[in-house]
Amino acid sequence: MQIERLEIADILLVKAIKHVDQRGFFSETFRVDALANYGVDAMFVQDNHVHSAQRGVLRGLHYQTQPHAQGKLVRCTQGTILDVGVDIRVGSPTYGRHVAVELSAENWHQLWVPPGFAHGYVTLEDHCEVIYKVTDYYAPECDRGIAWDDPALAIDWRLSASEVILSEKDRRQPRLEDVAPAFQFGR
Repeated sequence: MQIERLEIADILLVKAIKHVDQRGFFSETFRVDALANYGVDAMFVQDNHVHSAQRGVLRGLHYQTQPHAQGKLVRCTQGTILDVGVDIRVGSPTYGRHVAVELSAENWHQLWVPPGFAHGYVTLEDHCEVIYKVTDYYAPECDRGIAWDDPALAIDWRLSASEVILSEKDRRQPRLEDVAPAFQFGR
């Protein structure tokens, strides 16, 4: 397993290695010690599995506030997605900036998005499956979001607005400038 820091150092790209032979493959997709070497001491409490039938399904940008803030370790096991983490930690030198990484069944990469970041992804092809570990349970009272198309974030989702398929909840999310601060950098 290889891990590298991205443009926002708290977001990590995890590259699991596939060992392939005539039977198929073997891969370690999660190791506590490997993540701990990069400062991730998270305890995962739940795995989520999502299927999106169509290209253009956009889920996000979501986060949970304290006391149920979530870190997420995201991977795509079928198809291809563009996975995005947005820094929403007030006082952070990268506040309002984002990292976007293509995750796919082919490249087998994962993205660690820690608490303090909004997260979302869009499917780049039909029939995508995403599996992700979270560090806290879903808590509706702490559930928040930011508009996927907030111009201040300038996220290139690789699709036009007319191609994006959203839930009603995600259609109504506010811009980052209109949300109450939920996280402070360095805390």
